[in-house]
Amino acid sequence: MDRKYQIVLWGASGFTGKLVCEYLHEKYGGTDLRWAVAGRNKKRLEDLKRELGCPGVPVLLADSFRKDLLVEMASQTEVVISTVGPYALYGSTLIEACIESGTDYCDLSGEVHWMREMIDRWQEKAVRSGVRVVHCCGFDSIPSDLGVLYMQKKAVEKTGQPFKNISMRVRSAKGGLSGGTFASMFNIREEAEKNREIYKVIMRRYSLNPDPEWDGPDARDLKKVEYDKVAKSWVSPFIMATINTRIVRRSHALSDFPYGRDFTYDEAIWCGPGWRGKLRGWMYILPLGIVRAAKPGSLLYKILQYFIPKPGQGPSREKIEKGYFKLYFFGTDRNGKHWKGSLSGKRDPGYGATARMLAESAVCLALDREETPRAAGFLTPATAMGFTLIDRLEENAEISFKFEGSVQEISNS
Repeated sequence: MDRKYQIVLWGASGFTGKLVCEYLHEKYGGTDLRWAVAGRNKKRLEDLKRELGCPGVPVLLADSFRKDLLVEMASQTEVVISTVGPYALYGSTLIEACIESGTDYCDLSGEVHWMREMIDRWQEKAVRSGVRVVHCCGFDSIPSDLGVLYMQKKAVEKTGQPFKNISMRVRSAKGGLSGGTFASMFNIREEAEKNREIYKVIMRRYSLNPDPEWDGPDARDLKKVEYDKVAKSWVSPFIMATINTRIVRRSHALSDFPYGRDFTYDEAIWCGPGWRGKLRGWMYILPLGIVRAAKPGSLLYKILQYFIPKPGQGPSREKIEKGYFKLYFFGTDRNGKHWKGSLSGKRDPGYGATARMLAESAVCLALDREETPRAAGFLTPATAMGFTLIDRLEENAEISFKFEGSVQEISNS
C-alpha cells in the first residue's frame, strides 16, 4: 500500500492510548515505521508528544461521530489502532470508515454484542475490500487465542493430532483496572437492561462464530467453584472467559474446524488444592457477584461509582511495571492423556502488557503481510496474524510461550 502512514493510533491521549504511544516511540521511534497519533483534541495530543519526548510524530484530528473526518484519517494509513471505548458507543463509525477506506483495523474491544453487530453489518464488504478487522488484541483475547494455536501445534508434533480439549487456567496475575474498563462493563449492563437480546448474544456459547446459530459440544462458562482433576486444583469463574472462549471458537470455525468439530475450550481461575484453594475460589467469586448485582440505577450501582476509577484513570506507573501474569493450558489428546503448557508475561496484564500486544498486532498487520494468512474480513488474532504475532510477542513484548510436557511426567519429576 502506498500511504503516508503505516499506523495511526486513534485515541492516543487516553490512558491505554498513551501506553501504546509510549511503546511505539520507544520500540519503533528510531526505525522506518511511519506512524502518527490521532484524536479530537489537538492540545492533548501535543502535550502527550512533549511528555513522551516524540515531538516529530504527526498529529491527525477527527471525531468519533464524523464519518467524513474518520475516512480522511483512515485513508492516510495502512492500519488504524483504536483505544477509544466503550466501542459500542464510539467505535462503529470508525469500523465503517476503515472498511470504506480499505484500511486494516485492530482494537481492544471485549464487547461481544457489539462485535457481533459489526460482523453482521460489515463482514461481506470487509471481505470484498480486502480489509482485516481484528478485535480483542489485548489481554482479552490474545493469550487465549494464541495460546490455543501454540498448544495445538505442539499437540500435532508430540502426538500426531490436535488435542480434543484445551482448558486455560489463570495461574496468577497482578494488575489493576482503569476507568475505561469499568465504563465498558457498565455500558454493556445498561444496554442489556434496555435490550434483553444483548444478554442472549453475550451468553450464547458460539455468539462470534461465522454462523452464530451453530451449536457444538462446548459447555457454558463456569459459574461456580469446582475441583479440576487435571489441574489438581480448585477453579473459579474467570470474568473474561465470556469474551475469550468466543474468540477461540471463532478462530476454530474460521479455520474450518482443524481440531475436529468435537473440540472444546474453557477457562477458569486456578485457585490451588485443599481447603485453602476452595476458599480462594469463593473469594474470587465475591467481586463478580457484586458487579452482577449492581444493576444500572440501583443503590449498589451508585455506591460503586464512588470507588471505581473514572474514565482516563488507571493503575500507577509502579503498579503497571510490577504487574505480571501466568496462564496454564491443559490439553487432552485423543487417548485421554493430559499435557501442559504455559504462557507468561511481564507488566500489568490489562494495561502494560496489553499496550504491547496491541502495538505489536498493528505492526504485524502493517509490516508482515507476506508472512501472515492471506485472509480478509472480521478475523481474530490467531487467524489474522498467527505464529508471526507469537514470534513478535516473544521477541519484543516479554511474553513467553512454553510447552512443558505430559501432566503425569511433570507430576512424577
